[in-house]
Amino acid sequence: MSENVSINKNLMENSKIDKLVLKFAIPCVIAMVVSALYNFVDQIFIGQGVGYIGNAATNIAFPFVVLAQGVALLFGDGAAAFYSIKLGEGNTKDGAKGVGNAITMLISTGIIFLVIGYIFLEQLLWGFGATSTTIVYALDYMKITLISVPFTVIMCGLNSIIRADGNPQYGMGALLAGTIINLLLDPVFIFYFHMGVKGAAIATVIGEFISCMMCINYLRKFKNIKFNIRLLKLDFNIVKTIIIFGISTFITQLAVTFIIIVSNNMLAKYGA
Repeated sequence: MSENVSINKNLMENSKIDKLVLKFAIPCVIAMVVSALYNFVDQIFIGQGVGYIGNAATNIAFPFVVLAQGVALLFGDGAAAFYSIKLGEGNTKDGAKGVGNAITMLISTGIIFLVIGYIFLEQLLWGFGATSTTIVYALDYMKITLISVPFTVIMCGLNSIIRADGNPQYGMGALLAGTIINLLLDPVFIFYFHMGVKGAAIATVIGEFISCMMCINYLRKFKNIKFNIRLLKLDFNIVKTIIIFGISTFITQLAVTFIIIVSNNMLAKYGA
């Protein structure tokens, strides 16, 4: 393991900066472009299969997902920064603890979001800008999509850590796999089985599950540490540091969530 750390450290120290930037940036850009394209195509399928009300319903549900992703990035980006610093110090023991603590927090928050979502789902959707016309569709969509929230949280968080381990290509592959599966299943469930927004939700759950499982599979492939179950034990000093490192990303996602909610409510009030 120490040999792997040395190899990766030498790579970061001796490789040309432009090559390193391209190595890490290109997979991230590709993943972001494909993700944006997926959201666009997904809305086309829903619009064609359900109509504009289906599009409105999924947009109403979107703030909950964005907020969940924000919490995922709070721990994921925070742990990635913590992990990178510890690797730079040659302290793989604490780096591994940071990864384990982040995974525990990701699993916990994913479950919390799932429970809160099911308990307060209708109230949340009204707050997100639902109307008497869209609430039924939004409920149909979210009752199924909520199942995928823990998968989304774990996948988003682990993806950041995987990149920090020096394998952005794997993280990109995990995201692309789920996205492609989702896009392939969307027309099947929406048009062939005539399931409408429920079909889109099922496709989302399956896609997020695939991406999540690929990220979890990486736990046994870390380049710099050896992951084991004991690392999941929380160290609140480490958790505190992770939160400090990740808070800026979380605030950004929180702002995006707020903007979407305000926009949805304005559209509900004044029409579009």
